[in-house]
Amino acid sequence: MNRFIEAHDLTKTYSRGAEQITALNNVSFAVDKGDIVSVVGASGSGKTTLVNVLGCLDNPSSGTLMINHKVIFGEGKLLSEPALTKIRRATFGYVFQKFFLIPTLSVKENILLPSVFQPDHTPDDESLYQLMDMLGIARRENHLPSQLSGGEMQRVAIARALIHKPEVLIADEPTGNLDSKRSNEIKDLLLRLNQENGITVIIVTHNPDIAKIGNKTLELVDGKLMG
Repeated sequence: MNRFIEAHDLTKTYSRGAEQITALNNVSFAVDKGDIVSVVGASGSGKTTLVNVLGCLDNPSSGTLMINHKVIFGEGKLLSEPALTKIRRATFGYVFQKFFLIPTLSVKENILLPSVFQPDHTPDDESLYQLMDMLGIARRENHLPSQLSGGEMQRVAIARALIHKPEVLIADEPTGNLDSKRSNEIKDLLLRLNQENGITVIIVTHNPDIAKIGNKTLELVDGKLMG
């Protein structure tokens, strides 16, 4: 067992007018390296809030989050934004339901966009083309997003998330805008990235077929973890 992420009593509250909302309610679990974790639950159950906290995109209100045995939040500790940015860049790749591709940039330029912020992590051409070839988009390198199918755009978004070789890929409803055929392609791709490249995958999904690829399942109901 190689424990990589540990969450203890994570709670996230926020105010909506006079109403106090509890998006996460004392959530505790662990993720080992090489896991595929499926995060499931109804809309509004706290799924996106949870992965935003895990990916250091948001702070919990209370509780403890440890990544690779290092306390990120909790125990009286709150890292600075520069420190959190460093952890995000070194540890996580993010894929969302919306592709967030820059419409005026080519496939290759979109994939390389993170290198603008991390010039010391710019991949060489061989690594870049190996990644594009693995994702089946090598022949699309000079195409604009408007010239791609939905499945191809999501593959570009995944390539962009993987370009700096993260240890964990967080995918929030990555097939939500795709038809069943393209959804199955992305499902198979995530499974292959895990099995062949050893990437830990945390995937939020409403799709039961996508959820089945997880070796662990986190089911949230009203911010609470079931089971």
